[in-house]
Amino acid sequence: MATVRKRKLPSGLTRWQASYIDGAGKRRAKLFDRKSDGEAWLVEVQHDVKRGLHTPGSVSPTVKVAAALWIKRSNEKGLEPTTVRQYEEHVDLHIVPFIGGKKLSDLTMPAVNEFADRLREGGRSPAMVLRAVRSLGAIFREARRRGLAASDPTAGLDLHLSDREDPRPTIPTKAELHAIITAATGRWRPLILTAIFCGLRGSELRGLRWVDVDFEGRTISVSQRADAFHRIGRLKSKAGYRSIPMPSLLVNALREWKLICPKRDTGSRDTDGKSVKALDLVFPSGNGKVEAHSNIAQRGFDPIQIAARVTGEPVPVLGADGKPVVNNAGDFVMCETAKYGLHALRHACASLWIENGMNPKRIQKLMGHSTIQMTFDTYGHLFADAEADQKAAEDIQARLLGMPK
Repeated sequence: MATVRKRKLPSGLTRWQASYIDGAGKRRAKLFDRKSDGEAWLVEVQHDVKRGLHTPGSVSPTVKVAAALWIKRSNEKGLEPTTVRQYEEHVDLHIVPFIGGKKLSDLTMPAVNEFADRLREGGRSPAMVLRAVRSLGAIFREARRRGLAASDPTAGLDLHLSDREDPRPTIPTKAELHAIITAATGRWRPLILTAIFCGLRGSELRGLRWVDVDFEGRTISVSQRADAFHRIGRLKSKAGYRSIPMPSLLVNALREWKLICPKRDTGSRDTDGKSVKALDLVFPSGNGKVEAHSNIAQRGFDPIQIAARVTGEPVPVLGADGKPVVNNAGDFVMCETAKYGLHALRHACASLWIENGMNPKRIQKLMGHSTIQMTFDTYGHLFADAEADQKAAEDIQARLLGMPK
């Protein structure tokens, strides 16, 4: 039987105690300042008990404890170390500081909305707010799996985040791509050409093997990747496994590069902990090991862009003390910076394929996207047919006003 009764505490204060019988037949109770609050809470609890969705507050863990269980589970599932590290950052920087001490049973959909509002007020970007709430939802789902939570208050939540930011990726122009290809020389030329004409991700470029390069069939097969810790492992999704056609310029560049490519053994280990002796990588470091992404950018792609005059805003030169260097006139000494990151070449490749008339489903396959929605979300604006749109506008005008086209 559910009741709300007045109770006088040992401190002398008066409170209203709402009590009920949970799904296991055990009586539970909670104190409130006002009778109406206790009655409202009791209605919700009884509804959840009948549906089998209630977890008593006394057995509900705090968000901090539940987050630790989620991180533990993520490690046990063998997720990428970089992925787990991102989850840990979400927990340590954006979740625990705000709601770490709250019990899961106390977090409702309005409470999650309030949490998101506090994140925005704290200076987090809309994208970061969304990621933090998604991670909170994953924490609840893991707690439900363990029987520590009855529901996920983030499910179906509409955060009403700002969508004013331009979602379209920044893509180098054809003139910029031509300048980059012209400036690319030495060991970096075949890598840059592969990125532009095949659209591989940085991790896929670093993990590409010679056995995956079919010179006769003129295709590249993507079958493994190198993570941020320089370990070779599986691709993140089944969609990532794919074959991509190569133009003759790239075929010839790779043939020439293979003759001088470092081929030393490494003695490193893959993501399963197995010893790897001969990586046979297409774009290894000087001693045949997995090349660091930072080296590709700082020693390869960035200098190539600067040489090609594909540059962004100048930045101050920093001295050994980390402070900007000042010249005799008292002005900051400025240096040029590269305009694009390596991932921009992947976007450029997609744009060229789309311009060449490839349909969205084929683009999804070549890019290794897990869903067609991902392809449209990223490149949907590139599938627009300006001539067809203009013709449709003229046709509407003619039908509506009888005006000539």
